[in-house]
Amino acid sequence: MTVDLDGPEPLYEQIARVIAARIADGTYPPRRRIPSEAAIVEEFAVSRPTARAAVQRLVEQGLVQTVRGKGSYVVDTPQT
Repeated sequence: MTVDLDGPEPLYEQIARVIAARIADGTYPPRRRIPSEAAIVEEFAVSRPTARAAVQRLVEQGLVQTVRGKGSYVVDTPQT
């Protein structure tokens, strides 16, 4: 799965979908951290606000919870 830099869909939505797919396939297991905002910036070549928006989208979807000062973690049982 790749992001389409020139497509109509917002980049943060595309990145959130890629990370959600990795959560679903077990790449990022429950109770483990997803990549940091800095790592998302580097991997997807996007700005920090875009990376932050992608993580926030995952939080809104109930897939991830953010722990202040520690990072963002996959939830035990995703809320769908």
